[in-house]
Amino acid sequence: MNDAIGIVEMFGFVTAITAADAAAKAADVKIIAIDSNKPANADSVEVPLIMAVKMQGDVSAVKAGVEAAVKAANTVSGVICDHVISGPTDDTLKMAERISVGRDRVGHIPMNA
Repeated sequence: MNDAIGIVEMFGFVTAITAADAAAKAADVKIIAIDSNKPANADSVEVPLIMAVKMQGDVSAVKAGVEAAVKAANTVSGVICDHVISGPTDDTLKMAERISVGRDRVGHIPMNA
């Protein structure tokens, strides 16, 4: 069975970096992805960029990392939600490791892959 994964969803890139830093410092977790979700019409409306910090480690470390990330994110812009999956399947882990940050670069994964 795989290590646990934790996901914290928040508003803004700076918040995501702050949360990831706090999680990595607070617990023995590996940051496996920082993901973004920008609606297609976001350029025409004032919509904040939604970010997700994803981490992996043993269950207690991930819980501590998520807790630290939530606390840090709340000091910047706030948290949308957080969740810990204690025994993800291989397919769930593959999805957690996928990222969208940088997908708009030439030669990177197409947006609908």
